[in-house]
Amino acid sequence: MNADQAAQAAQLPRRIIKETQKLLSEPAPGISASPSEENLRYFNVMILGPQQSPYEGGVFKLELFLPEDYPMAPPKVRFLTKIYHPNIDKLGRICLDILKDKWSPALQIRTVLLSIQALLSAPNPDDPLADNVAKHWKENEKEAIATARQWTSMYAQG
Repeated sequence: MNADQAAQAAQLPRRIIKETQKLLSEPAPGISASPSEENLRYFNVMILGPQQSPYEGGVFKLELFLPEDYPMAPPKVRFLTKIYHPNIDKLGRICLDILKDKWSPALQIRTVLLSIQALLSAPNPDDPLADNVAKHWKENEKEAIATARQWTSMYAQG
């Protein structure tokens, strides 16, 4: 840790420091999250596509940012890797209740990342963010899943 990082860490709430240490020392299976050197509130995240899902075999990059009022406000999370999913739009924004109205300070970065990973296993076209993808999913799920697999092999290969 250089002097800038040490100064930055000193300004971080204890909770963020503890959560960061836990993420680094006990990573959740298929998920890695590490703070950026320039900003310890900004995390580079990688989620492996869950087995038995159209995203299996993919490596998805995300960014996670802890706002000033975290943990009273949810982290901001976005997919950087292009993904074909009814609950993730083309800007990478994620429709997930715990990132909006169901957020609770009891939740942690780890919980959020596990929930996103679960969303990859269980897309919900009834609560879409990408309407066209959700429509495709509802009208022809088999074809939509094939498209999701195709995008995974095109955009999410590490």
